Amino acid sequence: MEINVLIDEKFEGSLDAGWLEHLLEQILIAQAVSAKTELSLVIVGQEKIHELNLKYLERDEPTDVLSFAMLAEPAGDAAPFILPPDGMQHLGEVIISYPQAVIQAGEHRHTVKKEMALLIIHGVLHLVGYDHDQPEVEQEMRAREAEILGHLEGELV
Repeated sequence: MEINVLIDEKFEGSLDAGWLEHLLEQILIAQAVSAKTELSLVIVGQEKIHELNLKYLERDEPTDVLSFAMLAEPAGDAAPFILPPDGMQHLGEVIISYPQAVIQAGEHRHTVKKEMALLIIHGVLHLVGYDHDQPEVEQEMRAREAEILGHLEGELV
């Protein structure tokens, strides 16, 4: 697996890139994703995630997590990504607002590590095809999030 973790320099001392890579690897294994898979995780601040949310989703507010899937056949009128012939499955990119994760961890009364894990799981599930645009599929996605989180509990202390 090729996992790229980029952390905004403002948060480098707050997060361990190795732990994030390990977490992503465990999530991909739980989803039975091929070992020939590549994805990126980017940790940003509120301003950057707000900018991306506005530009790509037309929502003028910060958010906690964004996922940008690299699908061979995109939905709607979007132009397809041209995938390199390297044999890798390029899932895409998950972008997380670290300050928002801290806020939500406080609201939910759990650790920032647990909140980061929840957001990463959520983002990766979007990359592999889960969505929450309808109540029944949202319930399926939330159940899968909880199942994966249960497998990772030892990683979150």
